[in-house]
Order: sequence, then structure tokens, then C-alpha cells
Amino acid sequence: MTAASHDYADVDPEAALKYAVQHIRGERAQVVEGVIELVAPTWDHEAAADSVRQQIAPKVRKLGCVAGSGNLDLPGSSNWYIPDIAVVDRALAKGGGALLPEQTLLVVEVASGSNADTDRTVKRRRYAEYGAPLYLLVDRQERAGTLFSEPGALGYARAAGPYPFGTPIRLPEPFAVELDTSDF
Repeated sequence: MTAASHDYADVDPEAALKYAVQHIRGERAQVVEGVIELVAPTWDHEAAADSVRQQIAPKVRKLGCVAGSGNLDLPGSSNWYIPDIAVVDRALAKGGGALLPEQTLLVVEVASGSNADTDRTVKRRRYAEYGAPLYLLVDRQERAGTLFSEPGALGYARAAGPYPFGTPIRLPEPFAVELDTSDF
């Protein structure tokens, strides 16, 4: 018996990588600048994300949205992110597939020792480039929070912070919520 010969010349490497990362058994994984990273947050990391989620929950419901950690695709790049929190319209969340950063109202990343540089630089730049209107960085190493807004091809034009934990962070419309950061 001879092995079948395959011609993979027609395979799109970006699509193949993103397909593969979605089918890693038993694990959640993202792709950051072409590198596959398993997503396994610690409990203190989850506690910080949960604090944000609980504080914005009433407004998220009122807006007809959902806050979760679903997949975000960045087409034309080797990036496939799983944010700690993304707020999206409930109707979009029912589609079953990945969404685009521009379809979010807010993206939150909780930076930890293993991912801090990625969240501070790479994801901040990419979320802006792909149109995420608000990016909240909860930096547990620096013990500070920063809200980025006004996305563009070169990054976010506005940064509010870094504010030391314990200092409230005001999320603008459509949220109009003041986050208590003392529990981060």
C-alpha cells in the first residue's frame, strides 16, 4: 500500500493555523503573533476579571449585550485571541463563530506575569488596529489599570491611566460606569 500524495499548495496558512488552534482537545488556546498559547488563568487572575464582569453586568444586560471570553479573530494576521472579557451584542454572540474586535464594545485583558508584555503592547496595538473601541488593561504586576480609547491603525489615541489599584476608572458611554479597582 502506498501513501497518498497531497498537494498543500492551496492551503491558506492563516486559516489552517486558526482552524488548528480551535481544535486542540481539552484546552483553550489563542494565537499571538503566530505563537500558540494555551489559556489557563490562575484563580487570582479570574478574580480580577470577575470583579470587572460583576461591576459592568447591570449595564451589559441593559445594553442587550453579553460579557464573556469568546474568540476574537484578527483577519489577515496570524492572531486569534481569547480575551479575559469582551462585551458584544447578544445577537452577535448567538452566531457561534469568532467575532472581530470592531464588533466589541469593550475588551478587558488582565495582565499576569506570564502574559503582561503581550497584553501591554501586542494586544493593545492589535485591538486598536482592528477597531476595538475600548480596551481596559488590568495590570496586576504594575497594580494599575489603564483604559485605552479612540482606536486607529497606529494604536489608541487616548489612554486614561495608569491608575493605581484603589483609584476608580470611569468607563465612558455606552457604559457610563465607574469601576472600583480596589478588588483587583
